[in-house]
Amino acid sequence: MPKVKRSKKPPPEGWELIEPTLEELEAKMREAETDPHEGKRKVEALWPIFKIHHQRSRYIFDLFYKRKAISRELYDYCLKEHIADPSLIAKWKKQGYENLCCLRCIQTRDTNFGTNCICRVPKAKMEEGKIVECVHCGCRGCSG
Repeated sequence: MPKVKRSKKPPPEGWELIEPTLEELEAKMREAETDPHEGKRKVEALWPIFKIHHQRSRYIFDLFYKRKAISRELYDYCLKEHIADPSLIAKWKKQGYENLCCLRCIQTRDTNFGTNCICRVPKAKMEEGKIVECVHCGCRGCSG
């Protein structure tokens, strides 16, 4: 099984508690990267990668902020080693962005009309029965 990329600096105390989950997510990421993408749209091939990236960052975020199961030192180590996405986690701490799927969904320069992605529209304001899928990451609604 491939190891999670790390620097030569030894990880802080508590790393052995989160390492198996991170290795499992890393294996899923490798599998998603090598999956054949025949028959899929160009953007659809990237959706599993975005999903796993989100899972990995959310795992670290929940351990530190929700469950308080890891130390600040280990959390900072994970951010510095790019195990979790610090920009995405910074957005999750802000009101209204608690369930954000990816940063591309809030970047207005990526859309035709200079607005947020369709997955950021609240479900209450959408038509009944309409299934919406984000073009960037495949999210079906992360606004709540």
